[in-house]
Amino acid sequence: MLQNISIFFEKYLNPTLESDTGDNAIDRIHLACAALMIELCKADYSIDDSELEKISSILQKKFNLPEDTLEELFDLAQQEAEDATSLYQFTSLINEAYEYPAKITLIQNMWEVAFADGNLDRYEEHLIRKVAELLYVSHSDFIKTKLAVKNL
Repeated sequence: MLQNISIFFEKYLNPTLESDTGDNAIDRIHLACAALMIELCKADYSIDDSELEKISSILQKKFNLPEDTLEELFDLAQQEAEDATSLYQFTSLINEAYEYPAKITLIQNMWEVAFADGNLDRYEEHLIRKVAELLYVSHSDFIKTKLAVKNL
């Protein structure tokens, strides 16, 4: 199971691919963002359909990921629901590619996923805080995005 996940992330997220083009790099960044949102969905140990729908909606609207890639990523993330993963492999790619406003948008998207089921779990909030810190998003922007999504 973990080998399949590793193969998937090597295939899509390995930053040292020799055949890497600009489009592949963009795809890897989008997949890193998707993986963070899926990790968030699992943070409260309960994968809710409304959260999965919100993730799918965000990915379709913002990143225009192909449906088959979304399905593969969702399947692998659900297989590893019990296993811990490192956020660094995702946040390091995002840090290299995203400017500060795009990082804030990602944090806002994560809040949207966390609030999708109508319940903000403390583990979800903790994970978003951890990602925000790894992305060097200021605490004030972390709070502003939370309040903006909460008040929608």
